[in-house]
Amino acid sequence: MQQHWPHPPVTAHRRPVTEEESRLANGADWDRYADEYQATHGEYLGDAGFLWGPEGLTEAEAGVLGPVAGRDVLEVGSGAGQCSRWIRGRGGRSIGLDLSHRQLQHSRRIDEETGVAVPSVRGTATHLPFRDDSFDVVFCSFGALQFVADIEDAVAETARVLREGGRFAFSITHPTRWMFPDDPTSEGLTATQSYWDRTPYVEVDDSTGATAYAEHHRTLGDWVGILAGAGFRITTLLEPEWPERNERLWGGWSRVRGRLTPGTAIFGADLEPR
Repeated sequence: MQQHWPHPPVTAHRRPVTEEESRLANGADWDRYADEYQATHGEYLGDAGFLWGPEGLTEAEAGVLGPVAGRDVLEVGSGAGQCSRWIRGRGGRSIGLDLSHRQLQHSRRIDEETGVAVPSVRGTATHLPFRDDSFDVVFCSFGALQFVADIEDAVAETARVLREGGRFAFSITHPTRWMFPDDPTSEGLTATQSYWDRTPYVEVDDSTGATAYAEHHRTLGDWVGILAGAGFRITTLLEPEWPERNERLWGGWSRVRGRLTPGTAIFGADLEPR
């Protein structure tokens, strides 16, 4: 769960939710949350920085994408374009895509402040507005994927726009976190629900009855099957440990929890010959 302000009073549910319902809810939620998110986390992320998650693991340290210089790169769920800007600083031709208009406005603001512009479009992971075989690398750093209901469509779209042998990498909330409350204190270390329960987490606006937020859970095994089914060969699975020096609270992520259980999973996969 993420409590975003200003946020209408909501009630949490566990129930099925469609792709359209998820997209409409999460786009509006990120538009509401974008200003707070950038104010709270912008300095930590860096205007041209590439973090894979709240633990602070950088792409410079992890090397999940491989070489990016001279390559066409798409960031899905690009937010304010920090990761794509980092790639441009290393010779890559990165493009951003995000569902939130407000996040893309922040990306434009940072473009102007830094002088490093990231071409960006508003769109969804399940319908990428690009031609087949357009990119060498597609990545998503804690972006769109866990907010997508039709995840097989999103991964198939990634495969479609990647060139043969292209690289797909993404980070998500570690699937085992689904068992625990979204609480950064020791109270968040007690399992309260089944790891195998894939029923989406949904917040409903109390005043209108409309879906205000939706998040989708897949197990590690689900992700292996989804990637393999779309023609990907998994080469990397990282589960970053929480650094001793990191005292930051980020939603349900904290040193208290991170020193005992993983909060982030990072996948890297290559598209096999068609």
